[in-house]
Amino acid sequence: MSAIKILARVLTARVGPHIELAVESESGEVLKVLATEDQIDRLVDELEDILNSPAEPQDDGPPEAA
Repeated sequence: MSAIKILARVLTARVGPHIELAVESESGEVLKVLATEDQIDRLVDELEDILNSPAEPQDDGPPEAA
């Protein structure tokens, strides 16, 4: 597995029946993948779940009380 990179931007384009995702890292590396509409829907759902969940506590402090 490759090292984790910092995201710079994501571009999308429709390519026939697919959606192309171009993910660029801060170092300029670009990864292009084709996805179906169903895969994009699931990706959006995953991102919404993460954005709507509580943030994880910082490493230097205790977790929030329930």
